[in-house]
Amino acid sequence: MTSPEMTVRDLMDALSGCDPDAPVRQAMNPFFPMAHRLEQALQSVDETGQRVVYLAEGRGEDAQLGHLPPEVAIALTWQGPVQAPPRRPRRRAGGN
Repeated sequence: MTSPEMTVRDLMDALSGCDPDAPVRQAMNPFFPMAHRLEQALQSVDETGQRVVYLAEGRGEDAQLGHLPPEVAIALTWQGPVQAPPRRPRRRAGGN
């Protein structure tokens, strides 16, 4: 049975192909997708006694970086591709 949660091994595998000098950010809130800086990774034990690793957001005012890039929100399936509405012909002065 596979775990419904990502493991540290899964995270390491996912990061293995990434630039090791790139900053790590956390994508949060699929209904209002925002990017946050990570500050710490902490290991603890949850209420069931299972070891868990928590990735903590920074505490500074600059920890929330703003909106996720649209391509990231789309890749996470948090939003669909958005297209601009079709343009309507402009009205002319004089009612034409």
